[in-house]
Amino acid sequence: MKYTAEYLIQKRKEKWNKTQSIEEDKNFREAVANELYKNKEFLEEVKNNPEYLIELEFVIVNKQQKTVPFFINDVQKDFINNKLNRAIEDYNNGRITDLTFLVLKGRQQGFTSVITAYQLACSLLKKNFQGFTLSDKADNTETIFQNKAKFPYDQLPEMLQPTEKFNNRKQLLFEKLNSNWEVDTATENVGRSKTINFFHGSECGFWKSMSKIQAGLGEAFTKDCIKIYESTANGYNDFQKLWSSKSCINCFYEWWKTREYRVNFENEEVKNKFIEDIKNKKEWIFERIKILTDEKKLELEQVYWYYKKYISYIDKELIKQEYPCSAEEAFLASGNCYFDKEKIVNRIAQLKEPIKAGSFIYDYDGLKITNIRWQNDINGFIKIYETPKKNYPYVLSGDTAGEGSDYFIGQVLDNTTGKQVATLRKEFDADEYTRQMYCLGKYYNNALIGIESNFDTYPIKEIERLGYKKQYIREKADTFTGKIAKAYGFETNKKTRPLILSELQAIINDYIDLINDKETLEEMLVFVRNEKGRPEAQEGCHDDLVMALAIAFHIREQQEMTVKQDNHELDYNIMKDFGFEREVEGDFGSRIEVF
Repeated sequence: MKYTAEYLIQKRKEKWNKTQSIEEDKNFREAVANELYKNKEFLEEVKNNPEYLIELEFVIVNKQQKTVPFFINDVQKDFINNKLNRAIEDYNNGRITDLTFLVLKGRQQGFTSVITAYQLACSLLKKNFQGFTLSDKADNTETIFQNKAKFPYDQLPEMLQPTEKFNNRKQLLFEKLNSNWEVDTATENVGRSKTINFFHGSECGFWKSMSKIQAGLGEAFTKDCIKIYESTANGYNDFQKLWSSKSCINCFYEWWKTREYRVNFENEEVKNKFIEDIKNKKEWIFERIKILTDEKKLELEQVYWYYKKYISYIDKELIKQEYPCSAEEAFLASGNCYFDKEKIVNRIAQLKEPIKAGSFIYDYDGLKITNIRWQNDINGFIKIYETPKKNYPYVLSGDTAGEGSDYFIGQVLDNTTGKQVATLRKEFDADEYTRQMYCLGKYYNNALIGIESNFDTYPIKEIERLGYKKQYIREKADTFTGKIAKAYGFETNKKTRPLILSELQAIINDYIDLINDKETLEEMLVFVRNEKGRPEAQEGCHDDLVMALAIAFHIREQQEMTVKQDNHELDYNIMKDFGFEREVEGDFGSRIEVF
């Protein structure tokens, strides 16, 4: 009979479940080693899938300090099968050009163990393999080498142990295979002279300077190097910035993806009281549990485990970092967040995708814009959460790229409710931004447009020149005469900035369900009070969407707040003049069809 890896892994599991004997397991592993030695087809299968060797031959010391077979858990398997292997296939077929992974996870989900084991398997199976692991501190470096690499290696059948050149406290080097795996502690100059084709950064969120270490290692990585950075969150640092850049393959694993994170109730009385507390108590932990059971469909035994973990902490906020429910929650701002983080995180968990994304195309003759059309683009810079409703009034605020920002922003509110219905965010030149805002305003029933005037007044003047009749008007003192004059646009200054932010803070406290855009809410999580108490984006982060939203809520008073009756002149009819005729369903939700 010719055996397959999956068949023998299943047999090992069945035998272990039956005997729970590490000696019996050792006999099984010896037999599998013999099969690998004589069955070239089987050996080739394992070489192509190093994770098979882990489940066929490796052992590990579990949390109860017992030596047990290394069976890959659900979270580890998902990463290897659905992230790592799929990306390697995409790379080999030219669909992607980089193999860098960021893994954000809860505590003790086993990523350091499985990535170390995977590298060890590669060093045993492949010639010229050069693996390297960096740990956050020296004692963890020692633990990774001794417990997660050397111990499993020493328990292998002898015929699977290649000729060693080194087997010391940091390195395993196999001379005949010219393969090597090494672990070290993260410092700025570490690994510069190496050649690395598989890299693992363990708990990189706790390195002193992740960006400098990355820069130092850059020349050591081969073109096809697999780079895996994994960590629990540690505030808004280099790891979080890299995650937010979306330049890598981001992998987030919620705590409930780990099957063992559940606990039975002590008795029915305890269970019934817990159920009543979920229904009736208003503390944030029970609000969180309601979301987990209602939205995420978690079982009571899972949320009870989470609750018991929560009450075991002196600092209750640690639960959000150690066992996060979302990536946003994991990266809790280390500063004093201006907005209610818990409300924001809960709202993010409830959000739906925009019904469409894209931008406007139009004809422009140098004087006016005509023939406006919408084009769908899943990666478009305008996101629509609710299409315009007939006769409804809307407001559109704008924030131009200026001091500390590269983005131009638009925020659209339904002025009858204050609901956020669309956003615009992109690096533009001022011309294109102005035209997109003009089109967006027309789309939303001739919305009231209020653009910040602090850094660039061109969009305000150009929208006026294009014939747009409905802009926000502010009062200002004429510097020559001292008389009060009126001007288009919103000015953010020492008086207006605290006012509009306080207004937005109240909205978030009482009506956060009005906010539908994830990027806007993510900016709120890093909007903190600095050392002087001034609310602003944390260093290295943006607050353009936050400020534009604050302006949008403030300017609502200059727009109607009720739906127009059909016997009045209809702003909605303007839609037809610009090519908007009806909504039809498309690949990314509804779109505008032009007749």
